Amino acid sequence: MKKKVLVLSAMMLTALVGMAKDIKTVVVTTQPQMHCESCENRIKGNLRFEKGVKMIETDIPNQSITITYDADKTDVKKIIAGFKKINYDATEVTPKKDDSKAEKKDKKEKK
Repeated sequence: MKKKVLVLSAMMLTALVGMAKDIKTVVVTTQPQMHCESCENRIKGNLRFEKGVKMIETDIPNQSITITYDADKTDVKKIIAGFKKINYDATEVTPKKDDSKAEKKDKKEKK
């Protein structure tokens, strides 16, 4: 009986590992800039149909769009090409290093 449970558990674990997805996030800005709710809705409404896109978050005051996607199905170049379909030029924003996180890490290491 224990052997069956052990074998079944191993099979389930193997199946879960095989189904794991490579989910990534990219932050972009657009030209022309989105300045109203209509622009926001146009971007969200059209990009949600791009293959692999899981979630789209817009931030009008910061002029940024955060896209969560399945890297097994798409990549940043394809997402940017999706913007071109709706007459927007998207540029990837490189994330800034958060100095407060580095300071916290240094404090933990000193303790």
